[in-house]
Amino acid sequence: MAVGERAQRFWTELATAYESAGRPTLERLVRLGNQQTPQVKIAVSTLHDWLNGRTVPDGRYDRYVMALADFLQREAARVGSGYARRPEGWWQQLLAAARQERNAARGGRPAKRAAPPGPPPGSVTLPPDLAGFTGRTAELDVILDLLAPHGGPGGGPGDAAAAAVVVSAVAGMGGVGKTALAVHAAHQARERGWFPGGILFADLRGYSNGPQVEVGAVADRFLRALGVKVKDLPGTDEKLDAWRLHLDTQAAQGRPLLVVLDNVREPGQIGALLPAAPHRALLTSRHTLSSLPARRVDLYPLSPADAVDLLDRTLCDARVAGQRDDALRLVRLCGHLPLALKIIGALLRDEPVRCLADQADELQDARDRLDLLAYDGDDDEGRPLAVRASLELSYRHLTEPQQRTLRLLAAAPGPDVSTTAAVALLGDTATHARRLLVGLVRIHLLEPATAGPERWAMHDLVRLFADDLGRREAAGDGREAAVSHLFHHYLATAREADSHLWPEQTGHASGTFTDRDQALTWLDAERSNLVAAALAAPAHHPAATGLSQALATYFTHFGHFADSIRLCTAAAAVFRRAGDRLGEGDALNTLGAALISVRELERAVDIFGEVVGICRDAGDRHHEAMALHNLGSALMRLERFPEAAATFHRASALFSETGDLFGQAQAMGGMAALAVDAGRPELAVQTLTEVVGLFREVGDRRSQGMALSNLGLALARLGRLDEAVTAYNDALAALRHAGDRLSEGSTLRNLGSVLAESGREGEAARTLTDAIAVCWETDDRHGEAMAMTDLGLLRYQEQRFADAVDHFTTAAALFGETGDRNQEASTLNNLGGALVAAGRLTDAIDVGGRELRICRELGDHEGEGIVLKNLGRTLSELGHFDEAADHLTAAASVFRELGDPGRAAEALLHAVAARSRARRGAPD
Repeated sequence: MAVGERAQRFWTELATAYESAGRPTLERLVRLGNQQTPQVKIAVSTLHDWLNGRTVPDGRYDRYVMALADFLQREAARVGSGYARRPEGWWQQLLAAARQERNAARGGRPAKRAAPPGPPPGSVTLPPDLAGFTGRTAELDVILDLLAPHGGPGGGPGDAAAAAVVVSAVAGMGGVGKTALAVHAAHQARERGWFPGGILFADLRGYSNGPQVEVGAVADRFLRALGVKVKDLPGTDEKLDAWRLHLDTQAAQGRPLLVVLDNVREPGQIGALLPAAPHRALLTSRHTLSSLPARRVDLYPLSPADAVDLLDRTLCDARVAGQRDDALRLVRLCGHLPLALKIIGALLRDEPVRCLADQADELQDARDRLDLLAYDGDDDEGRPLAVRASLELSYRHLTEPQQRTLRLLAAAPGPDVSTTAAVALLGDTATHARRLLVGLVRIHLLEPATAGPERWAMHDLVRLFADDLGRREAAGDGREAAVSHLFHHYLATAREADSHLWPEQTGHASGTFTDRDQALTWLDAERSNLVAAALAAPAHHPAATGLSQALATYFTHFGHFADSIRLCTAAAAVFRRAGDRLGEGDALNTLGAALISVRELERAVDIFGEVVGICRDAGDRHHEAMALHNLGSALMRLERFPEAAATFHRASALFSETGDLFGQAQAMGGMAALAVDAGRPELAVQTLTEVVGLFREVGDRRSQGMALSNLGLALARLGRLDEAVTAYNDALAALRHAGDRLSEGSTLRNLGSVLAESGREGEAARTLTDAIAVCWETDDRHGEAMAMTDLGLLRYQEQRFADAVDHFTTAAALFGETGDRNQEASTLNNLGGALVAAGRLTDAIDVGGRELRICRELGDHEGEGIVLKNLGRTLSELGHFDEAADHLTAAASVFRELGDPGRAAEALLHAVAARSRARRGAPD
């Protein structure tokens, strides 16, 4: 099937979202299907075809495609790629258009319907079509389906329900391109000959500085356009009756017409103008027009790709093609809004030598951006070319309470706001606050957020506009007090949610959450807002430091370490400026724990050393002991075992001095874990068994689970595999009860490894797959890589070499992302072996080259020798004997320098054999 514009648009948008999300592995996207309820089974090959523009998802995958789009957009936001999130309805329209095109190409209705021979077409009063119209493929297809003579997607002649849709409305914020789309659609309908009775256009000026156009005046204009002579026009009161009569006459003659009413503000304004079937009406409005019996097509800002394309078409020069990254940044700063892009295009056309980076730099300062998004003069429709002026036209039609609501919402930090948070911000009742929010949605100054129900979001430029107004009206709005109330709401609710994360705790401050799951749902939904609130709160507000403390457990259990690092760093600075040394130490202690989890171990050692000094100076022996314990953990991970042992002993002595039995148990567990890591697991089993019992007695299921996990590791190292499996399963039960998903992921990985070693391959594969899923959910990319490597080794042992290649490839990429170059090199070595086993020798050589570069960067001479030897053997198998001999000779030299004569001799023998074959020209 030939590639069509609609399918290409879908593929381009999906690929853009995928790239913006950091190219997650296809295996990860397969797991996304398994996480749906019910599960959606999808093959890697199917995903590959979608992402590479080979097939369009059919109806079986609708639910999965929406979940995929949501996941990719959340990942893009997490990595900060600047990708503009699109609502689910937009993706549905895009997919429907692509699928419709595919079906048409397989024998469905043609894209255009030629009009049957008949009378000459009626009058057309449309404005000229926009030159270089771009994008909006999905929305355009929906509109054309609604305008088509037989109506509806698919266009079947028996589709009576779709044909009954006479009125269609394009709704969206000011400057989003509603008029351009409606006019373009009407011109497309004209080309298809769908409206022989004519196409009539009127701007109702519902959002202009002047008065709205009266419906009688519109009817007069339409009647004249349809050929009614001036002398035959009725009086003012009868013009609408004459218009209705003319519509009936046109219908009886089989000459349907299209009425395009632009800039409608109130449904009551145009009711008398709307035709009945077989005619059609197409409206544009900043209002949702929900009271009209109309099919609404919501219009949102452009996708990044379409926004860049519009800028390119506007400039008509080579700047976008040559400065693609700068163009992407520029359209993002314009909020992907067509009006803003048109203004920037006009400004850049005036300065043909100005580079896009300079223009983007100028827009970077949010305080001046709206002032810069303006151009002298008006657009083709007589409206000012200024984003602020466009938004002002919507703003002035709000009630005073709605205006205040918009101004205060702009002051709320974070990407969206819940109804409950808005109640705290506005100081209003829930019913009235929600009515105000819905009113702003109707006029497209606010939109329902895609993160979930009862959440509301603002376009970036609307936020800048409202925030500017809010700062001017701050005193009258009570802005400072309102935002303070919001921060108190976030802090109090976060503390209550935190109290639900520990199953051992009972008694909660209020009834906001009935259980732990409800608390977690709130934390997940509000996480971005809570982080933003903590960073935005003034130093004197309790939220500036309290939120980092309230969220510490949540961040730790679910792997949100980047957030923890940001908040703890900020909180420590606030405490430091206030002279609160113990508060600073507490924040730094949590910061150090987060740094361990992201493998910034040297920095963590420095942080914990600072905390130890703070606590010692303050005479706080208990917290000094805790800091020493954490310092020992960091040193252990750095394999600085003697220092770690001495630090654990110091911690244990202090815990004993202060009578802290729980702390003593933790220190014992730390020393036992150290023994395991240092290669003395036999010293750890008895201690860890005792520690597990102590934690069980005090009811600390999380610490019990972690001790059991360490016990499982010690038993596995001793070859006591069945006992290790039991310990790991007990650990999982405790950790799941405590809700520690991060530790659950690492324990699943260790269990999977032991099951594989025990010959229980099926159980091992399932357990490692579960480990990968949990690590992905908690953003533990290093743990995910480790589990993926173990799964690759298992598949290699099962001689499923293609699967092993996929797993090792993913794991190597993840190790590279986390900066673990040693593990990356090791995994590349495994990958090379799997490629050789799969018969992909050329690919194995490429991978070996990558591994060799890493080994040399790390100064890993043993690894370098092994890679050189493997490369030599593979090159020899390919018949590249001279090159093979060179690599093998180099390997022999490396092994000789390492004092390993055995491996040196082996490599040299292979080198001699390869050189001999090269001289004889013999095949391998």
